[in-house]
Amino acid sequence: MVKSDYGFGARLIHHLALNSKIIPEMSFVIDKMLHGTDARSFISQKHIFISGLARAGTTALMRLFHETGEFCSLTYRDMPFPLAPYLWRKIANLGYSDESFRERAHGDGILVNVDSPEALEEVFWRVFCGNKYILSDRLLPMKAGSGTIDNFRKYISGLLATTGSNRYLSKNNNNILRLSSIKKAFPDSIILIPFRDPIQQSLSMYIQHKRFVRVHHEDKFARNYMRWLVHHEFGGDHRFFDLDNTASNYSHDRPAYWLDQWIRAYRYLLKKQTQNRDLAMLFVEYEELCDNSKDVWEVLARHASLPEALPPGFVLSKAAEHDVFQVDGEVKDEAYRIYTELRELFTRTLYN
Repeated sequence: MVKSDYGFGARLIHHLALNSKIIPEMSFVIDKMLHGTDARSFISQKHIFISGLARAGTTALMRLFHETGEFCSLTYRDMPFPLAPYLWRKIANLGYSDESFRERAHGDGILVNVDSPEALEEVFWRVFCGNKYILSDRLLPMKAGSGTIDNFRKYISGLLATTGSNRYLSKNNNNILRLSSIKKAFPDSIILIPFRDPIQQSLSMYIQHKRFVRVHHEDKFARNYMRWLVHHEFGGDHRFFDLDNTASNYSHDRPAYWLDQWIRAYRYLLKKQTQNRDLAMLFVEYEELCDNSKDVWEVLARHASLPEALPPGFVLSKAAEHDVFQVDGEVKDEAYRIYTELRELFTRTLYN
């Protein structure tokens, strides 16, 4: 929902509403005054935060939880004022009439409409602490101050107040940069980290990167839109997760670069898991989620205090596999060493 969905007027409104921090910050302050919700009542809830690297089934996992009807999420309907969900939803409900589904910009067969849950909360982090983690070519790990954490709680409580739900569902890959801050804001939240066969996931990221490079070359608004949302995973404004103070030796236009990013990201997450058990991350294997949805869901549902039966009608199809590319033997060995460790953690979660 980027290039074909927005005419000149909509693009202008998005530019005015998102191209700075002033208007989003003002909208947040107004929204906070209007809903007046006590954020303390939501702190101890089991909110769900899905994060990791793209192309590991994060969207499928988010939709699985969303289908339970137990959660509230940001949706495309919240644009272009995602920091004022309480006010904007009242206004937007009067104006949105097109609720038809269409394929999202990734071209991966996933259909979306204005009420599809989406990773829009990153605007909050950009506005309140963007200078801590957003650089011209990379994104850095960060820790939010107590004031920002308090505002994040109020932000989520305002969103929940729009629906009467008391549990928040987030899918935001950038949250791997601030896992300790997420856990500090909501100590009982559950952090889910999907992962996938490293070669297949890195190839999928590489294909998406090439796709979005073309999109951003043809459509400047699409590039700006992703920049406003701090979605730099792919495309002409790609910025990597700098998790170990080093840049890759590979260029973006090679599959090896994306495998290198896979190694760095999941090695970092495993290290975080070891260093801070309080994060209580659950690693979820994409392939097993697709092949054995019922059993995997039962385990996840128990952790999340949800009904153990799959939501009615929910079907999860595994993405098609890509042809394997040639890669340095040591790099491949390291990737599959990490993958094996992730699978062992997942298996322990599943069967213990």
